[in-house]
Amino acid sequence: MNDTASNGTAVRAELNIDGRRLSYLDFGGTGRPLVALHGHLSEGATFAPLARALTPEWRLIAPDQRGQGESDRACDYSREGYLADVLALLDHLDLGRVVLLGHSLGAINAYQFAARHPERVSAFVNTEGPVALDLDGPNPLGFLLGLPYGAATRDALVAGLGPAAPYFSDRLRENPDGSWRLPFHPQDMHRSEEQVHGDHWDDWTASTCPALLIHGTKGIIPPEQIRAMVERRPGTVTSELEGDHLIPSTAPDAFAAAVRAFLGAI
Repeated sequence: MNDTASNGTAVRAELNIDGRRLSYLDFGGTGRPLVALHGHLSEGATFAPLARALTPEWRLIAPDQRGQGESDRACDYSREGYLADVLALLDHLDLGRVVLLGHSLGAINAYQFAARHPERVSAFVNTEGPVALDLDGPNPLGFLLGLPYGAATRDALVAGLGPAAPYFSDRLRENPDGSWRLPFHPQDMHRSEEQVHGDHWDDWTASTCPALLIHGTKGIIPPEQIRAMVERRPGTVTSELEGDHLIPSTAPDAFAAAVRAFLGAI
């Protein structure tokens, strides 16, 4: 199925993976393929400004990762599950080698995919994706467990979201029966965050392709970890941008400029 996306510049399409829908936006063009992977509580449409900044040299493809946006919920939010979706998307689109770009969860997915499938990745961009996340620390998405997934009306859902409403109210989905829901299930995302924590140094150092590490001045990766990531992985360059963890959304112009400069050099 294909249809024009709400941003007016991309085509929304989907593939079926064992009965589960994986939806994606294809911004089109004849440029080199770049697959962009969003973070938790987000969706592929967040990369629309980047797609505009990179055209016509790059064709940006942005999936709604499992359980988010227009993609179906999954039973599994393991590392292997996310990476299998990336492989299925590349095969579905008959893409050989691509550049991967990811933010947060998506960044970890990107460098882990490059480690497991080096023949499919020519370079990657890691935006705010750590390589070591404390297994015993508190889940930063713990606040989700108090949020409703859906409600009979949009107003009721917004009211139920309380202080979190401003962050999600512009992305709520209407169900066929007229009820409303979040573009993700709170418990799914909490479980996904739990499974992304751990020591990923082996994956970070396993690949040899060019890599760009973008981090914010107020981001979540500790400075000592950033230094070690560059020192321990040859071919990695960094770009520090003024901003927080949500750089693609809060500093879109600087983010696009950093990505464009890196892509122009590889």
